[in-house]
Amino acid sequence: MEFKPSDNEEKYFKEQQLRYRMQRLEEEQQKMADAEKSRLKELHWLHCPKCGQKLTEEKYGNVDVDVCPSCKGVWLDADELGTIVSEQSGKQNPFQSFLKVLRK
Repeated sequence: MEFKPSDNEEKYFKEQQLRYRMQRLEEEQQKMADAEKSRLKELHWLHCPKCGQKLTEEKYGNVDVDVCPSCKGVWLDADELGTIVSEQSGKQNPFQSFLKVLRK
């Protein structure tokens, strides 16, 4: 005696298989997007946004400032400018000593 599944059963299993395939496809696409994001970060990490040269870190007080040796661009991370200004609050111009360090 041969068992033949009903149309509802066939439909149910096809839908389950489709959901499974869609889930796997979404996971695969997410992994590829994460890998691409990581690759782009590594490609541009600590490079000058203006000229593309590798940035160097200069120590200024308690702050590490990113400086481009080629175009002399200066980049600060979040809250670093506030730290520099607060450390220099007693002086007339907080940027004079900061700029003197970077001109070396």
